[in-house]
Amino acid sequence: MTTALTLVTGAGDDGKRVLTATGEIDMSNAGEFGAALDRELAAGGPVVVDLTGVTYLDSAGIAVLFDRATVHDLRLTAPRLLDRVLRVSGLARCAEVTIR
Repeated sequence: MTTALTLVTGAGDDGKRVLTATGEIDMSNAGEFGAALDRELAAGGPVVVDLTGVTYLDSAGIAVLFDRATVHDLRLTAPRLLDRVLRVSGLARCAEVTIR
């Protein structure tokens, strides 16, 4: 059984747009994740993607992030659980990654 994905948007303390994801990101909800990220990116400026509440991230979720990180200023905050997948996939070379 998969954990539902919850997406919350808002502004961080520094005024940057923040998309906070909680749960699992996989092929069943990658489109929803991508659409939410696109809405934040449309507002302009860097977008912080807070993945600290994400417990699973498959290749569909990585693809969503890659597609946008090569064109936009994405800043990812992720739990140690996702550190390896972000680095091995090469995403850490396309986006600023902070591990918490």
